Amino acid sequence: MNADPVRDSRRLETLTQRLLGVFYGVYNELGYGFLESVYDEAFAIALAEAGISHRRQVSLPVLFRGLPVGYFKADFVVEEAIVVELKSVQEIDKAHISQLLNYLRASKLELGFIMNFGPEAHFRRFAFSNSRKGNLRHLRSSAAPNQHPGRAGPSAPEAHPSS
Repeated sequence: MNADPVRDSRRLETLTQRLLGVFYGVYNELGYGFLESVYDEAFAIALAEAGISHRRQVSLPVLFRGLPVGYFKADFVVEEAIVVELKSVQEIDKAHISQLLNYLRASKLELGFIMNFGPEAHFRRFAFSNSRKGNLRHLRSSAAPNQHPGRAGPSAPEAHPSS
């Protein structure tokens, strides 16, 4: 993000509107009843057609004291600014909300959406400021490894993303 919070806010607001336009466009065209994987594929196509940069099935580390202890896979990271989790369920429930909040808590991203292709198109927006994330306090800008008592240095887990 830029150093100008007003510019960042406007950028995210504009991006949010474009993202919601893509979501509702996919829903209006496909309707309800497909597997999540169908909506995932259609959403990626629609994002590309809208000129919105994105990455799919993004493996991001969960950090503990500055070290990776696991990984999660976000359905989409849009414009390197927003996590998007797609669902195709009757309704968004607490488990889906917890999943997205954990994604935000574990990453440097501060904005996320759950977009549900259920009987009715429905989304939930969540913001989680990096200043409130305890796991990011241990991040250091230096390249020196973190030293922990009884350890020679950090050992990152093998990159075996789990869903």
